[in-house]
Amino acid sequence: MNDDDELCLCFHVTRRKVIQYIRVHQPSRASQLSECYGAGTGCGWCRPFLSRLLQSHAPEGESLPDAKEYAQNRQTYRDQPKQ
Repeated sequence: MNDDDELCLCFHVTRRKVIQYIRVHQPSRASQLSECYGAGTGCGWCRPFLSRLLQSHAPEGESLPDAKEYAQNRQTYRDQPKQ
């Protein structure tokens, strides 16, 4: 995933925006990343990835799936029946 690819597909928040938000605001919990254009507040697919970036000492170097694979996996996630 490149920096300009969308990490939060519901609200079109890019990886770059999330990394910059982490640098500037230094949130202590992943839930605080919702203040970054609503990241993580839609379907919930990106929450584990947001947590990984937040917990990383170098979020810009954190590897995530490529954008196409990421979007396909999200669609599979959204197609699953809710319990």
